Formats: sequence, C-alpha cells, structure tokens
Amino acid sequence: MPRDLRRITRALISVSDKTGLLDFARTLAGHGIELISTGGTSKAIADAGIAVRDVSEITQFPEMMDGRVKTLHPKVHGGLLAIRENPEHEAAMLAHGIGQIDLLVVNLYPFEATVAKGAGYDDCIENIDIGGPAMIRAAAKNHGDVAVVVDVSDYAVIAEALAANNGATSLELRKKLAQKAYARTAAYDAAISNWFANAIGETTPAYRAIGGALAEAMRYGENPHQSAGFYRTPEQRFGVATAKQLQGKTLSYNNVNDTDAAFECVSEFDPKRTAAVAIIKHANPCGVAEGANLREAYEKALRCDPVSAFGGIVALNRKLDADAAREIVKIFTEVIIAPEADEEAIALVAAKKNLRLLVTGGLPDPRAQGLYVRTVAGGLLVQGRDNAVVDDMELKVVTKRAPTAAELADLKFAFRVCKHVKSNAIVYVKGGATVGVGAGQMSRVDSSRIAAWKAAEAAKAAGLPESLAKGSVVASDAFFPFADGLLAAAEAGATAIIQPGGSMRDNEVIEAADKAGLAMVMTGHRHFRH
Repeated sequence: MPRDLRRITRALISVSDKTGLLDFARTLAGHGIELISTGGTSKAIADAGIAVRDVSEITQFPEMMDGRVKTLHPKVHGGLLAIRENPEHEAAMLAHGIGQIDLLVVNLYPFEATVAKGAGYDDCIENIDIGGPAMIRAAAKNHGDVAVVVDVSDYAVIAEALAANNGATSLELRKKLAQKAYARTAAYDAAISNWFANAIGETTPAYRAIGGALAEAMRYGENPHQSAGFYRTPEQRFGVATAKQLQGKTLSYNNVNDTDAAFECVSEFDPKRTAAVAIIKHANPCGVAEGANLREAYEKALRCDPVSAFGGIVALNRKLDADAAREIVKIFTEVIIAPEADEEAIALVAAKKNLRLLVTGGLPDPRAQGLYVRTVAGGLLVQGRDNAVVDDMELKVVTKRAPTAAELADLKFAFRVCKHVKSNAIVYVKGGATVGVGAGQMSRVDSSRIAAWKAAEAAKAAGLPESLAKGSVVASDAFFPFADGLLAAAEAGATAIIQPGGSMRDNEVIEAADKAGLAMVMTGHRHFRH
C-alpha cells in the first residue's frame, strides 16, 4: 500500500499554457524541489532566474523531429512509473540511472483551440499532443507516489499542500488529481476523435467519445434529488455555454436547458432582416414573433400565451435595448439571453436582482453541423443537429389554391418555430407571430386542438372578439396521418398549411384541404423534436 504523504523532490514541468507558471515554479523551488522541463517551458523558467534542467540533460537525447520526440524516454517514464520502496523497481532505477519524478505538471497542446480558430488539417494534426498524454497517464497510474497537475487552477492546490505538509502531498489529493488527469486526457482524445470523424466524413465511427470541462457544479438537476453538473464541450457555438452572465443568480439545470432552447429558436430569424423574440417555457416556445424592433416583437410574442410566459426565458436575436428591457421586466422572467445589451438595458435589468442576463456575442448558425447526444440505458444516441432551414427547402404547392405572399411568409415563419417545438407539434401563426402552439401531444389532432384553444384564450386575454387563429396559417412538424388534424385547424380559422408530406394518405389530406379552401405546401423535411 502506498504511504499517505509523499515528499516532492523532483518535478517535471512541460506546459503550453504558461499562465501562472513562473510563480508556481518559484514556489516549487522554494521547497527545494529540483525542476526539469522541456523546450519553451524550460527557457521561460530559466529566463526568470529559476534553476531548471532541460529534459535532454536527463535523457541524454536532444529534442528531435520538430519536438515530436522529447519526453518519450525510459528516464522520464521510469521516473514516473517506478513504485517507491519496491525493491525490483528501485534496482532497475539504480541500474539505468533513472531518477524519480514526484510531480508532473503538463497541460496539453491546444488542439481544441486550434480547431476552434479554423486551422487547416495539417495544423490540427501538429497540435495533437503525444508525449503529454503519455506522461499524464503514467503519473496518474502511479498516483500512489506521484502527483499530476493538468490544470493551472491546481497550482494553488499543490502550493497549499506543500505548505501544510512540509513539501509533501497526501494520497487523497493525488487520487483527486489522478482522476482529473484521466478525465482530461479522455476529453482531449474525444475532441481529436470527433474532429477526425468529421474531417473524413465518418458519421457513425466504431467508437464515439464525448468529453467536456466542468463549467459549474449545480445544486441539483431537473429535480432536487438529482445531482447535476454543467460541462462545456470544445464546440464553439454561440449560446448559453459560451455566454457571459452579466447579472442575476446562478443558472439552474432547467434554466440552462430552457435558455439553450430559446436561443436556438430565435437564431432561426436573421437579425439583418428582422428583430425577433422567442419566449420559452419548459423547452417549448410559448410565443415567438418578429417586428420592426425588439419591443414590438416581444409584445407580439407575449400576446400568444401571456400566462405561460410568466417565469419563462426570453431570447432575442439583436442587442437588447432599453425599450425592450422595460417591457420584459414588467413580468417575472427567469433569464434574458441576447447577442449584446446596451448600458441602459443592463441597468434596467439590474433592478431585478434575480433576473439573469446573458450576452453571447453572436447567434448560433442554424445551418451549422454538430452532434446531438442523449443517454439511454446502457448507451448513447448520437445524431447530427437538425440544421435544415425552411429558406433552403423547395416548397411544393399541392392544393388547388396557392398561398398568398403574406400567407407564404407566415408559413415559413411557422415552420421555423415548429422545428423547436416538442413533437407532436402544431403552430398557428399570423402576421409574423405565433398565436397558438400545441406541443408534445401523443396525437397530432390533439396538438392542433390545443393550439387552437390557446389562440382562443389569447384572444380573450387581449379582449378581442374572435380567436387569434382566425386568418392564421398552420405548421406541422410531421405529416398529417389523417385529415382530422388539418380539419381541426380549418375549423379554428386557419387558411393555409405547411407540412412535410409523405403520408400514405397525402391524397386524402390534400383533398380535404381543397374542400376547405386551404392552401397547402409540403417541404419534404420533417422536424421531429423529442
């Protein structure tokens, strides 16, 4: 069994991120620890006047092959892997002149950052670290004797341990560092393997690894009895994971999930064309609208379902301004997310201390590829992101009457929103705003009826004499298996329908639409969202 406390006499440091390096090196040297290092790290330490030996002095081999080979040597790995107080290991070290290494400090070549900045294939390959992961895994395996640091935030942890234990680390700490080290190399390899799969066009590789770095340990998950953590992946996509929170309390698990849904929905609307707002509750839109400005768009979105909007998430596709902020803060809102926010808007939101305000710096590209991952018992379901956009689809008019220009604009709007509503999904739209949303029902006709009922309730709330569905258009995320869902929409007052098509009864549905005087277009694209 390894001893609890292990004194550090010798440390190997090889880092690409040199944040805090020199202060940490001074701390180690102050405890009488011998430092050995590589390349640029060694030079930086030496230039600061801190005693350091280059690893080539230890191995008696120079760095070679453009730095690809420098630490892959028995005098390095033997020093990391040797079990202290094991007679055979000690004899091998003595016979081959191998000195023990008690602390390894490595952060890996910046592969993820290289990919994120759009580097070419060859540059990405050159930023795959080989010696670093090999040393990390060796040191982590031998955590009974060796401490391994892969994160600059742990420099302070080591410094505290050395001060408290007269230059030694505890077994408990070394175990924690080893677990983190293996997780880091796993996430690193996951990033490489997923990049590689994308580079060669492999959509279903034989092994799929997913990795991320902890952004926040959460108080709980969907419910208080569930543990949860929020992890960031290497994907550089504008959204809740990359946003800066300007104010408000910490986001919950459900907040993160709903905020992501809201921002992805509003990103369907090009900010150069129109201002748009999406209000989300429990990952479903309860109101989406476009307008001449954000305030107008918000007011139209809120009218769709003001009851459900209470305690919801508000996403905007343009910079949050003061006029929009004044309206949004009038009712209880959990989160506001936008690409930017002006100073007056920030001040208005700040008056609501619990309201979170997130700015992202941009909008996610709805056409971009990516991975969507869900767990099932004993496995993962991995699919590509739904990046189909209605503006890119060939819309086929299948009824005797073609939609008017105004109907067609609303049909496209409705199909954009329908993509972000849980299936079975029915969305009523009029004048660039949702007026009724039916989500997550087991039958499509029920979704249609619920959406129509929502439209009628919204009209009552606004003091209007007839349902907001009168003169609206309808989108369905999948085909109508029977005409009943379509007829329910017609009864509610809809005049045009957009749907994927592809049912065995398409002809019956088209015939029913013609009899009802509806215009209908088919997209050929389904938008199931489960």
